[in-house]
Amino acid sequence: MLIKNYTYALLALALAFAPKTNAQDLTRIDPAPFADNSNHWYGIADKGNVINPRPGRPKYQPTEVKSIADNIILFQKTNGGWPKNYDIFAILSSDQKDSVLAAKNTLNTTFDNGSTYTQIAALAIAYVNSKEEKYKVAAENGLNFIIGSQYPNGGWPQYFPLEENYSRHITYNDGAFCGIMTLLKDIKDDKKQYYFINNKLREKIFRSYEKGLGCIVKTQIKDNGKLTAWCQQHDERTLAPAWARKFEPPSICNKESADLVLFLMSIDNPDKQVENAIVNAVDWFRQSQISNTVVKTVKAEEMVTNFRVSHTDRVVATDSNAAPIWTRYYELRTHRPLFCNRDSKVVYSLAEVDRERRDGYAWYTYSPQEVLNKYPEWQRKHKHYQ
Repeated sequence: MLIKNYTYALLALALAFAPKTNAQDLTRIDPAPFADNSNHWYGIADKGNVINPRPGRPKYQPTEVKSIADNIILFQKTNGGWPKNYDIFAILSSDQKDSVLAAKNTLNTTFDNGSTYTQIAALAIAYVNSKEEKYKVAAENGLNFIIGSQYPNGGWPQYFPLEENYSRHITYNDGAFCGIMTLLKDIKDDKKQYYFINNKLREKIFRSYEKGLGCIVKTQIKDNGKLTAWCQQHDERTLAPAWARKFEPPSICNKESADLVLFLMSIDNPDKQVENAIVNAVDWFRQSQISNTVVKTVKAEEMVTNFRVSHTDRVVATDSNAAPIWTRYYELRTHRPLFCNRDSKVVYSLAEVDRERRDGYAWYTYSPQEVLNKYPEWQRKHKHYQ
C-alpha cells in the first residue's frame, strides 16, 4: 500500500533539519559503481566514443561531489539515460565538453556496465549536498527513463531505444537488472537521499519495481519439472532463455543467478513466490556445485588477436582441498557444465575453448557460495523454510 502524501512531506521536512549523515553515505560519490565504465574507457579505444581519454589528465576526488555531478549531467542524453564507457571522474578539457554536449541527441543509452542507475544514485547525493535543482531534475529524468524503457512484462533491455540485436532481450547480465531494481528498492525503502522524489513519480517507481520483481519470478527456469535458476538474458516476448553474445548461449547461468538471489534475499517481507524462487535456486546451487576443482592462470606466450592481447592461459586442475566452484553456464535439460567459442560452437570443457576466450572470460564462478553462506540467516528470518 502506498504511503500517504503527508508522510513524505514530513519526511522531507525532517531530513532538511537532520544532522548530516556519515561521509560514506552522502558526502562523497563512490568510484566503485563506475569502475566498469571507467575501465572500459581507459582500456578500450572504442571508435563509437564521442571522446577518448587523454594521457596525464587529472581526476576529481570522490568528495568533489558537484563537479562529478556536473560531469554526469553533461553526459546525460536528452531522453534521460546515459551512454556507457566514460569516466565521470575525469576532468575534461573545454573541447571535450563541447564534443559531449554536441552529442546529446545521440541516444545510445544503456544499463550496461553499470550505466544510468549509478548516475541517478550519484545525482541524488549531489542534490542532498547542494540542494541545486539541476541535480534533482536530472535524477528525475533518469528515473523516468528507467520507467519508460521497461517492458510491460517487467523486464529491461540492455539498450533503450531498442537496437536490432540481442540487447533487446531482458538483461540480467553483468548486474544490469539487479542494479536497476536495487535503485528502485532503495527509493521504495525510503533511503534518505531520495526524499525529494515527488509522490506521482514515486508511485510510478513502486509499480515499476513490482513489475520487475514479477519478471524475476516469471523467468526462473523450470527444467526437468523443477525450478532452477536464470539465464543471462531472456527473450523479451517469450521469457525463454536466449542467446546474448556469440559465446553466451541459452543456459542456466550461475553468476547472474547468484546476483538475482542475493537481491531477492534482501527483501524484508517477500511474498510466497519470491520465497519459493530463493529456495529452489539454493537447491540448484547445491546440486550444481563442483568439488575438488580449481582454475589456474598460467603464463603463456603473447597472443595478439582482433579482440585482445593475451599473456596468460587458464587450466582446470584437480585439488582435493579446493572450495566448491561452479561453471558460469549449465546446459539446459542435461545440466552439464557448458562452454562456448566465438563461433557459437558449444563445448564441454575449458580446454576446448579457444585460448582468446579461455583466458578472456569468466567461465567459472564462486558467486553462488555467497548465497549459500547467507541462506541460513535468511532461513532464520523465514522459519517455515528451516
